[in-house]
Amino acid sequence: MRRTEDVAARRAERREHADYTGAVYGSMLAASVIVGAGSLGRFPRLELIALLLLTGAVFWIAHVHATLFGERLAQRSPTRRIVLRACRDEWPILKAAIPPAVAVAVSPLLGLDMPGTLWLALGVAIAGQIGWSAAAAHRIGASWRQVAVTATVNLLLGLLIVGFKLLLKH
Repeated sequence: MRRTEDVAARRAERREHADYTGAVYGSMLAASVIVGAGSLGRFPRLELIALLLLTGAVFWIAHVHATLFGERLAQRSPTRRIVLRACRDEWPILKAAIPPAVAVAVSPLLGLDMPGTLWLALGVAIAGQIGWSAAAAHRIGASWRQVAVTATVNLLLGLLIVGFKLLLKH
């Protein structure tokens, strides 16, 4: 029974210390990838899915590396536990790329052409950005007004990304 309690306590601690910054960042990253992916090759949906997931993975690895490099600068040897914690803490960056990638994958079922697919994926990425920021604010006990402010700021950032897409017109 003690083992079950330990696992439950660790899960509760992880939830308490959950940081959604990576998910907000990852969603913005995914939206930027979508905006930049206007002219893909012969298999644009597969290429966009790969681009979203691989970009998320590269940034996840970069953030893990930066965390571990910071540990070295603090003159602490990164133990296996520290490495795994860094991987877990930065995981939301990669996880945020999954919903837009799924949107791209299901877009043919919705009868969307490639421009429609890009708009769907962009909308999903921006919705993720707004949702993660609101969830983060709520989790730390922010007032509903503060939650609304952070969601609004992220909506405006998302609209800025949409503006870039309209400006770039691939």
